[in-house]
Amino acid sequence: MFTSIATVSISGTLESKLRAIARAGFNGVEIFENDLLTSQVSARDAGALMRDLGLECTLFQPFRDFEGMPDTLRPRIFERIERKFDVMQELGTDLLLVCSNVSPAASADRGRIVADFRELGERAAKRGLRVGYEALAWGRHVSDHRKAWSIVLDVDHPAIGLILDSFQSLARNIPNESLREIDPARIFIVQLADAPVLQMDFLSWSRHFRNMPGQGELPLVDYVATLLEQGYTGALSLEIFNDRFRSSSATAVALDGHRALNFLSDQVARRLAPRIAPELPPRARVRGVEFVEFAANEGEVEQLESLFTTLGFSRSGKHRTKDVMRWRQNGINFVINNEPDSFARAYDGMHGASVCALGVSVENVANALRRAEGLQIEQFSQPLGPGELVIPCVHGVGGSLLYFTEAGSESAVWDTEFVAVQGSPVNGNAGLLRVDHVAQTMQHEEMLSWLLYYVSLFDVSKTPVVQVADPLGLVQSQAIESAEGGLRITLNASTSSQTLSARFLQGYHGAGVQHIALATADIFASARRLRELGLATLPIPRNYYEDLEARFGLGETLLAQLAEFNILYDRDTDGEYFHLVSRAFAKRFFFEVIERRGYRAYGAANATIRLAAQSRYRDDLDR
Repeated sequence: MFTSIATVSISGTLESKLRAIARAGFNGVEIFENDLLTSQVSARDAGALMRDLGLECTLFQPFRDFEGMPDTLRPRIFERIERKFDVMQELGTDLLLVCSNVSPAASADRGRIVADFRELGERAAKRGLRVGYEALAWGRHVSDHRKAWSIVLDVDHPAIGLILDSFQSLARNIPNESLREIDPARIFIVQLADAPVLQMDFLSWSRHFRNMPGQGELPLVDYVATLLEQGYTGALSLEIFNDRFRSSSATAVALDGHRALNFLSDQVARRLAPRIAPELPPRARVRGVEFVEFAANEGEVEQLESLFTTLGFSRSGKHRTKDVMRWRQNGINFVINNEPDSFARAYDGMHGASVCALGVSVENVANALRRAEGLQIEQFSQPLGPGELVIPCVHGVGGSLLYFTEAGSESAVWDTEFVAVQGSPVNGNAGLLRVDHVAQTMQHEEMLSWLLYYVSLFDVSKTPVVQVADPLGLVQSQAIESAEGGLRITLNASTSSQTLSARFLQGYHGAGVQHIALATADIFASARRLRELGLATLPIPRNYYEDLEARFGLGETLLAQLAEFNILYDRDTDGEYFHLVSRAFAKRFFFEVIERRGYRAYGAANATIRLAAQSRYRDDLDR
């Protein structure tokens, strides 16, 4: 697959964009005209830089308002296009993108449009160049690739072909089957972009909300698979307009783009197999969260241990050679890492006591690592002590780590690395069974990047984006989850600087785990035991429970139990959800104890109540 990306997709100067694109591993680049016009680098020097970086200039774009213009404007348009031909030759590309006309002065006269393109084809051919015609979704007279293709057919010139843009077609819900009517030899390039499904005008949607394949909701896999089935063998090029990406690191966005194309290629290959063999192993299947590792220094260990005790955990093992302790409750493992000169200690130095790593149980660790490598997800390693196991690991959110353990062999880690602690108390158990989900908070600009990370690496699906009302702004939340529920991660971000999520980022100095939800089979028994153990939970106002009675018609006994233990409640067509929330540890992270009764969501209806309660508690701490 020949991969390409338009310079408009990332931030920075033209030179910095080209270097970021080359580092990410792209084969080619589209030069967006404004990037060249605002650069102090000449077209000739830009062309030389691309060649030095190993990049092919796939096209120069866009040329606007060309076809069907009045006679008074036509000569000037062709003069301008000849100048653009000069620029193309200096850049080292033979392809120009002409997008369908949006000018009010443009005529719908088909004969005139065809004549304009025939003359353009003659001029381009004399210079060994080609022109691709793209239908803009908001084009004045041509807004559908089917009509653009019919014009190309009528022009019947070898220098005039079609440029397809997935967004322009899919935003208008043009059936992918219509692509089968197009001669693949006349498709000069295919541009790709995903997007959320929004109800707004096409131009605004296109200019602000496109994203990388896999980050949105458009049927891109079917779109590309249809083209490849028809015999298209040219470049797949990203053209992304997105306000988040324009304010993000060019290096990070370019890497996301290359990862997205690799992920898309893998999905298409699996759709078309055995005709096309996938180059990557399948997405890793996660059985569950095997452990949560907390970084801590000497002064913080005792505080963490006290918190774990109030949650019903007991010490169950000590690392054979390191200052690392295992705490356990049923199927949940917490690890406190206080080892000097370790990754955990460095992480603690940056963030304070916090979650520095997650360990997930996956089917076929070797394949998971190979897939991560193919997606350019960086592996992590550190020196091993005598007799220590190699636990494969990759970099994760906010500089944290993500470990892989082999499903069915998890006990080997604990049996090999840890020595059982004699005489540990076992009567503290609060009935917490497993990690239900982990909530990670990040900058708004990072959210799509980490969404792509998870959906490309793991066999998970995305839930719809939810807008949660914080007392001081809106928080955007989206979950990724495996079919069996072994891995559930919620991604949270806010554009407001005063929401709890934003304040977490400021105090934490970056993205990370903000809360961990632990599952129980009996929320009331667990709540009672947690109270006996001394867990401090968030107080929930009486007004909330009065509203519950009005909304759901719950019985007095159930309402009284909910209110007694500060338990939040939600219900949908799938079932019921009960959850209580601990107070935050050092303003960094907190725990949620939940019981699902058929319910698959995450209690978004109660998020406003929880956030308000947490804000009150944090404000009290600040006084």
